[in-house]
Amino acid sequence: MKLFTKQHLLTLSALLLSTGSYAQHLTNAPQPYGALPTERQLKWQETEMYCIIHFTPTTFQNKEWGYGDADPAIFNPSKFNALQIVSAAKSGGFKGIVYVAKHHDGFALWPTKTAAYNISESPWKNGKGDMVREFQQAAKQTGMKFGVYCSPWDRNNPDYGTPAYLTTYRNQLKELYTNYGDLFMSWHDGANGGDGSYGGKNEKRQVDQSTYYDWLNTWEITRKLQPNASIFSDIGLDVRWVGNEKGIAPETSWSTITLKGNGNKPPMPGFLQDSNLGSGTRGGEQWIPFEGDVSLRPGWFYHAEQDGQVKTVAELFNIYCRSVGHGGALDLGLSPTTEGILHPKDVSTLAAFGKLLQQVFAHNLAREAKISLSNTRDKQSGTFGAANLTDADRYSYWATDDAVHSAWAQLDFKKPVQFSIVQLRENIKLGQRIDSVTVDVFKNNRWEILAKATSIGANRIIRLPQPENAAKIRIHVYAPVAIALSEIGLYLEPALKPVTNQKQNDAYTKTNWKASTSAATAQLTLKNSIDNNKSTFFETKSSNYIDLDFGKPLSFSAVGYLPGQDGTATGAIEKYELFSSEDGKNWQKIAAGEFSNIKANPILQRIKLAVKTTARYLRLQNTENGIMRIAELEVYK
Repeated sequence: MKLFTKQHLLTLSALLLSTGSYAQHLTNAPQPYGALPTERQLKWQETEMYCIIHFTPTTFQNKEWGYGDADPAIFNPSKFNALQIVSAAKSGGFKGIVYVAKHHDGFALWPTKTAAYNISESPWKNGKGDMVREFQQAAKQTGMKFGVYCSPWDRNNPDYGTPAYLTTYRNQLKELYTNYGDLFMSWHDGANGGDGSYGGKNEKRQVDQSTYYDWLNTWEITRKLQPNASIFSDIGLDVRWVGNEKGIAPETSWSTITLKGNGNKPPMPGFLQDSNLGSGTRGGEQWIPFEGDVSLRPGWFYHAEQDGQVKTVAELFNIYCRSVGHGGALDLGLSPTTEGILHPKDVSTLAAFGKLLQQVFAHNLAREAKISLSNTRDKQSGTFGAANLTDADRYSYWATDDAVHSAWAQLDFKKPVQFSIVQLRENIKLGQRIDSVTVDVFKNNRWEILAKATSIGANRIIRLPQPENAAKIRIHVYAPVAIALSEIGLYLEPALKPVTNQKQNDAYTKTNWKASTSAATAQLTLKNSIDNNKSTFFETKSSNYIDLDFGKPLSFSAVGYLPGQDGTATGAIEKYELFSSEDGKNWQKIAAGEFSNIKANPILQRIKLAVKTTARYLRLQNTENGIMRIAELEVYK
């Protein structure tokens, strides 16, 4: 790898420092440090919040992943209104939308020329509709950015797994990149290969994720046709996955990362060592910040039974503080109903969340303070001084001399102010420089540490457990190089009225229930599957089923399965069968299917039965081999 000479760095620094309101004396500016963001990534960082919209035939099947065999005739939303959906997102403070133009079921939501399985085969608008176009136009009308996701896994296409499909997929990307205006994101994931209909063959097809899609050449299409679009996948190229579908990053989360593949092969989507996706790598080889993706509801697609499980405003704000507030971005999943609009509860929650954000960040208390600095670069307060810390400009900054790696900014107020949030930003055009900070308050004639944080980056929100009153506050910063802090914010979070969503309470109590399995070694943990404790789990390696004895016949319409909640995907059941019995010996199959996306989103899975069943015994069977873990089983009336 060619190393940068001092002259190269000076030239790069001059290019970076010459843009926008950020221009400061070039001869005195700190040298860039480590991996740096591109102009494309800077625009993405400034976006901070956007929504991804899942609305395909899968919605009408009440599933999370379609199998690729849905009749296009089911896709006919009677009240579809893209403007209602996009406007609701905007009311929440979101600045863009990513529309799922094709999910794993392979159904294209635009009239593609590449495959027959597309929206022109549906009765919606008499086969003349283009849902990608509708969302793109709604985004344009509301001033929102627009992006697309076209799933590389296609459970319908008969050519999937062969070179012919790669040509089809690339042609689909070309259509999307050519016909729908400027895109701010090209979104991808690592779900590739498995069971599907594949043109009616109903089989399992696996692909080599490290080579099949030839991603680096496939993404050249993106770079050529949509040069301003940030590419998202678990490896980037521009934005990485945070590693979970909770939308939450670890306490320390660097925007730089060193990616590793498996074995001797380079990392590719769905093919990498993912242990550092959330944390990143201090001093990592590449600047690839994270996206925290999470759905407003438990699932990505609309399910009527989840109407009482929409995230509260308080939950959304917590996610915001731990995604956007940890240096990344928040991608919130929206799920239109079968009518083609957002549920009223979703709409009102988004509006309330947007109102809260405006309320929290309307007034920066730090602007009322007299700010003194322990060191200012070359003593040039007009260029690198305190005024830059409260001017709401991401790229003006307070800088220290090169030899000063520990410094503080002190805020003095005429009278004590009350605050609960400290917001900090670095000038990331110069890299991620700061290792850590402490927030100190002056009490009892001495400085006391109030809070600590690491990995500042584009945005860091330090949320206090309770409001603090102080007249003197000090932000003490530590870095291996000269400090370049661009913003200090102090805000007071309003007290939110506790709102409890109306959860389904139709589950039977588990008094006197008994669990059993064929594995002798698993007997000790059997009770964990019905102990009402989500943190414990039943595990077996040698049995593929668990039986429940209710003690008496119960009449039930659904069954719930919660996988292990230990932060791993180990033992999560993906394919299942359900059986009922009156005597524990003769069994009747009552349901079968898959728990789609359970490894990335290990939430409670609700199996709705086709008909209500009455039985004393229930068996959940894992139809695939391997470890099976069950945190909790539920049976619903």
